[in-house]
Amino acid sequence: MKKTGLDLLVIMAGAFAFALGINVFVIPHEFGEGGVVGITIILYYLLEWPPGWTSLVINMLLLAAGFRFLSKRTIAYTVAAVSFHSLFLHLTEGWRIVANDLMVNAIFGGAIIGLGIGLIVRVGGTTAGTVIIAKFLNKFWDWNISYALLFCDVLVALCSYFIIGPERLMFTLIMLVVATKVMELVIAGLNPTKAVTIISKEQDRIADQVNKLMDRGVTVLSGQGYYTKTSMGVLYIVVNKQEIAMLKKIVKATDREAFLTIHDLQDVFGKGFVDIQNS
Repeated sequence: MKKTGLDLLVIMAGAFAFALGINVFVIPHEFGEGGVVGITIILYYLLEWPPGWTSLVINMLLLAAGFRFLSKRTIAYTVAAVSFHSLFLHLTEGWRIVANDLMVNAIFGGAIIGLGIGLIVRVGGTTAGTVIIAKFLNKFWDWNISYALLFCDVLVALCSYFIIGPERLMFTLIMLVVATKVMELVIAGLNPTKAVTIISKEQDRIADQVNKLMDRGVTVLSGQGYYTKTSMGVLYIVVNKQEIAMLKKIVKATDREAFLTIHDLQDVFGKGFVDIQNS
């Protein structure tokens, strides 16, 4: 119950940031947007329909169409996110910041929108619309959520070309890229994970030190040198970025001739990281 309450507060903050980005940076400078919000903005430019209500209606219809593909928790969080977003779109209508540079507005607008969507997705919700489509692409084809969303959003944004013109469309695309990068950062966190592979004659001592000093698990794989035909153990360890320095220190103190490779990881599920049931 406590976690659900905290998640709803994060969703509320994300919905507010998302709405703020639209009303302060997008609409005043006649940018486009992606997804359902992009459609509501086009309708606002053409017919002056309020984005808050239009977004709520379209998103709820899409959510009803796709509810069977989402967990009950995701549906509940999405309903909350869509409702808060529509409410904040209405409450922040008319808010403005005096800044006429289109590039500055595109960058800051993208950053705030990416922050908002990222917070919502991080706790397991969506903003419906193309975020649901991006979730489908991630679930069934293992697409990265951020880039799947960018793909869908760019398609919608391109449709606004005939309304906002080529210059505003180019700034819109810049804004979407910034939003995607910020959203990816928020979802992954400021402490991304790394996979480390270590080949050493002292694999037992290194593994023991990693267990004791870092409290991290170590997987020992069987390997063999192609030229020497010598069998050896290969250590595979997943750590946070901040732990890399400690791991290097352990390896250096144990075996200066060790061979070590470090790889970036997109997602890590399991003990010590993210519970796969919540993904």
